[in-house]
Amino acid sequence: MHGPSSPLTARDEWRAHPLLPVAAGLGYATSVIHIYGIGPFYGPVAQEFGWSRTEVTFGLTIATLVQAVGGVFIGLAVDRFGPRRFGVVGLLLLGLAFAALGSADGSLLNWYLLWGLIALAALPVQASVWTSAVASRFTASRGMAFAVTLCGASIAAGVFPPMATALIGELGWRGAFPAQAAAWLLLAFPLIFVFFQGCYDKRGRQNPNDVAARPADLPGATLREGLTSSVYHRLFVASLLFTFTIIALVVHFTAILGDAGASPMAAAGIASFIGWFSLAGRLGTGMLLDRLPASLVGAAVFMLPVLGCLALLLGGGSFAAMASASALIGLTLGAEIDVVVYLLTRHFGLRNFGGLYGGLLAALSIGTAIGPLAAAQVYDRTGSYSGFLWLALGSMAASSVAIGTLPRGRAAFPAS
Repeated sequence: MHGPSSPLTARDEWRAHPLLPVAAGLGYATSVIHIYGIGPFYGPVAQEFGWSRTEVTFGLTIATLVQAVGGVFIGLAVDRFGPRRFGVVGLLLLGLAFAALGSADGSLLNWYLLWGLIALAALPVQASVWTSAVASRFTASRGMAFAVTLCGASIAAGVFPPMATALIGELGWRGAFPAQAAAWLLLAFPLIFVFFQGCYDKRGRQNPNDVAARPADLPGATLREGLTSSVYHRLFVASLLFTFTIIALVVHFTAILGDAGASPMAAAGIASFIGWFSLAGRLGTGMLLDRLPASLVGAAVFMLPVLGCLALLLGGGSFAAMASASALIGLTLGAEIDVVVYLLTRHFGLRNFGGLYGGLLAALSIGTAIGPLAAAQVYDRTGSYSGFLWLALGSMAASSVAIGTLPRGRAAFPAS
């Protein structure tokens, strides 16, 4: 029996809250449906309306730029009010907004307004909502708990492309949007509604062994201390470069493979490898983060997409090259946010986790906004994705350096 002052073991934490990371992971998967689920729609929408890929992609740019602006404010609100109310209500709104994309009428203004709705609906379900609840319940096993939570993105990358491709084949792209949103919410939402509660959600049950009742009572840096730290700046740069590269590759991956000669279903199937390998990368990274220096783990896995890009550039369109690139990109996709969130909590504590993570989400959102757009621009101007693949190679190398140079000693503002 552990008293209020006794630290909990990893086993104690998982025994007390076994399904919280699972529910948070499903919430996180749902919250990125507009990112990981949109790729197969680009071709049919562009073909029907006569748009360029840049014009179609700009809707995602709008949504992620709004998230970049609002990320810090949502994070601060989560610190104050708890994550549950944001996550539960936000997922329903995002599902409705994603479904509404099927009503596009061929006007670019209408398309961008529909993406504006997605932008607003996605604000209250960003990653800080799901990770803050898990961080409040897990300390000894935080790396693995984060890994399980962030597997949501791996599930999204693995499930949504083939799911969307199949639905488009059966229902057309207009019917596929609401069908995908409804099917996924019916699967995920009940578990989220029942089990997603952080220790400082007002409706959550208080436990004397929980880390703290309110974020302000937790140890860690002030918002100003965190934002002015060089460690935080390097995390910001690494996050920006990572999402600029990886999200663009994920969003355009089926198109990249299609241009290399793969059929639509074959391209979607190979692209789904990203999700399944990211699942392995996430769980493996979670175990490594609890055992090895997180900066070294991050620096190593951030170099894997360099090999993936080289496989796409030099592989001649072979199945082996495309599958290898998918696997390598997936392994890194599975590690990045785990590494960033883990380093954030270890260096700056939980006192202002939502606000500080909101700042990093701004970097993640900016990268997500401009990366796919940059890839589309390169394709529209050159007729090939090769130029972007070379740019992605350099960006990932720089991101690896930014993470690898972080200090590995005791944090100035430890989490516990």
